[in-house]
Amino acid sequence: QVQLVESGGGLVQAGGSLRLSCAASGSILSVAAMVWYRQAPGKQRELVATVTMGGTTNYADSVKGRFTISRDNAKNTVYLQMNSLKPEDTAVYYCNFRRYTGSFGSWGQGTQVTVSS
Repeated sequence: QVQLVESGGGLVQAGGSLRLSCAASGSILSVAAMVWYRQAPGKQRELVATVTMGGTTNYADSVKGRFTISRDNAKNTVYLQMNSLKPEDTAVYYCNFRRYTGSFGSWGQGTQVTVSS
């Protein structure tokens, strides 16, 4: 079973940047898409960005133009480049994969992103 480990979170001032990484323990070539979700305190987990096997990307409206998702299949790693960060981006960020059946893999521990104003 492929396991995922997120890293790269931290504390940053508003307007700053962070790059999150998600390393998979096995190949990610056979999944439909890789995704990044986030969950802020007291809120539901929300989808932030998706990259399909074919390279198509999609973003939540709240992060369009600021976040970029990418994947390195050779390294079994997915990235989330976050620019122009805002305090409302503060959350725990999780990566996962979505199978062609629509189901997801196991959720990891996530990585905390805190944006100060």
